[in-house]
Amino acid sequence: MRLSIERKPIRVNPDPKRVIARFFFNGNDRAKEVIERVMRISEDDAFGIVSPILQEYSKRHRNITRVLGRHCAKLKPLFLELNIDFDTLTVYRKLLIGSYFTHEYSIESAAFFNPSIVEDPDQTELEDGQRRVIISFRAVGEGHISSITFRRAMIDKFNNISIQPAGDYIDEAEIVRNAVYNKKLFFEKAAITQISIDVISELESKLDHHFEYSNLRRIIMDSQQLQEDDMKRLEYDKVLWLADSYYEIVFSLDTDVSDRVIFPISEYERKGIEDARFVHFTNDDGTKLYYATYTAYDGSLIMPKLLQTSDFYNFKIMPLYGAGAQNKNLALFPRKVNGKYVMISRIDGCNNYIMYSDKINIWEKPIKLQHPEFSWEFVQMGNCGSPIETEEGWIMITHGVGPMRRYVLGASLLKLDDPTVEIGRLREPLLIPNADEREGYVPNVLYSCGSIVHNNKLIIPYGVSDSSTAFAEVCLDELLVKLKA
Repeated sequence: MRLSIERKPIRVNPDPKRVIARFFFNGNDRAKEVIERVMRISEDDAFGIVSPILQEYSKRHRNITRVLGRHCAKLKPLFLELNIDFDTLTVYRKLLIGSYFTHEYSIESAAFFNPSIVEDPDQTELEDGQRRVIISFRAVGEGHISSITFRRAMIDKFNNISIQPAGDYIDEAEIVRNAVYNKKLFFEKAAITQISIDVISELESKLDHHFEYSNLRRIIMDSQQLQEDDMKRLEYDKVLWLADSYYEIVFSLDTDVSDRVIFPISEYERKGIEDARFVHFTNDDGTKLYYATYTAYDGSLIMPKLLQTSDFYNFKIMPLYGAGAQNKNLALFPRKVNGKYVMISRIDGCNNYIMYSDKINIWEKPIKLQHPEFSWEFVQMGNCGSPIETEEGWIMITHGVGPMRRYVLGASLLKLDDPTVEIGRLREPLLIPNADEREGYVPNVLYSCGSIVHNNKLIIPYGVSDSSTAFAEVCLDELLVKLKA
């Protein structure tokens, strides 16, 4: 018999009106033609064209003049080639040029799903039994490009969930990173991370003393095409991961969390940031911060990455690498166990693995933890977010894929002081798509990236057929009894 589970009368749907203003570029030649056409019109005409644009789009974006000015400034190398003095251009002509290199992108136009949920850093002015939470979502727009968006919500003492309305504007973050690498320092670090010495020597011989990411990537792609050994190709990938690491993104302090979108930034994630699993992590000294593992996708290659924040304004991003970070479905435990970080992974695309590490971004020696046992998970299984600590052990929500590629949710219980030991697992699914949940962007799929315990109930936000997000809850005590049985 399956456990009784309550579906909440709430659904979060995608909103195509939520748009960001992105840089639009169709190549150097066409860009030069557009610039020359704009330069041929008079100042009065330039003002007459751009003025209504500013009025219209200021209602859709927080600071459209800043956006258009920034996009125009990206074209400075082309102005130089055209023998145009950028600094002598009037403000309105710069804004007009910027508008021709800007397009709106609806981040939620296709889908809004695969949520995770964590406690909000702000728990002030609440009544007994209330809790403020932040929910992250995978938002999908044109071209199936995924980004991370957020909503703030309140859970009351009866476990009713109310989603706060989203803001009227959406902001991308400012990016902070080093664009030029020092070859000596870069490859010293590459050697420390145990990348193949042969690969390091080869790349060192082909790079200048200072180099940019695009040059490194081009050289690596050329070298990989000559390699038939998958392990050797992986060593080249590790060099790219290192180059793509340790940048920061910063949001304006005047934004609500629902205004912030983490859109693909690096080359490795240009086709999407998928399935962020946020966790409220407690350090050994009692201090807390938030981590999220997510999958970066460039159209062909998957790369696991780690995001860190303490306030949801400032985020540090780094790659995850090692033998245990080679596929999707990585989920970090909310604290160290026996002095080490612990991670669940699915390196072979089918089974759940567990691994320990002294460094949060390097994961080696994965140990197989679970394999599909029941018919509803025969195709594959994986985690649905970070394990949840209870006195009886770690509860891990899982997903299983069965006949007709139906995704359902299950649950397992791992030993508290040794999570390599599985105490129990539900023989029947915890949650399956009902008649109202089967249709969507990808039919017959329920999926979650993180749950939370409140008032002795496990609250599970879940994606509904990759189209929207719903919520369910189950009694924690009843779940534990079933898992231990």
